[in-house]
Amino acid sequence: MKKIVSGILILVLAVIVMIEGNPLEQNSSTNTSYDEVITFPADRYPETAAHIQHAIDKGKSAVCTIDRDGAEENRRESLKGIPTKSGYDRDEFPMAFCEEGGSGADIEYVKPSDNRGAGSWISHQVDEFPDGTKVLIEVK
Repeated sequence: MKKIVSGILILVLAVIVMIEGNPLEQNSSTNTSYDEVITFPADRYPETAAHIQHAIDKGKSAVCTIDRDGAEENRRESLKGIPTKSGYDRDEFPMAFCEEGGSGADIEYVKPSDNRGAGSWISHQVDEFPDGTKVLIEVK
């Protein structure tokens, strides 16, 4: 009888993990607390959009807490040890102006026109938001 009960408990736990995800894993991309939403245009900046989505899929936070004063230090930390590559920018996600950025950010090489256009676009979207604003970044 103990084996049957143990088997049922294991089966129930497996179903819960399949539905809810592993409660022991911390995935920062599941942060659902945010103040604003930005829908990033994948059709305009496809390389940067692919990088953002890839980083989120790997567990990086889709929520950016704006921290403009920390941007320079975050950029220095995130790009430390990542060599430059001729003809490409080093794109970081979470972005340097996000509190979640910095050391451990996901870095990919992206064409400068895509990366800089995307940076300008994002900058314009968050321009009116004060530091501390939590912004959910969705790629569409």
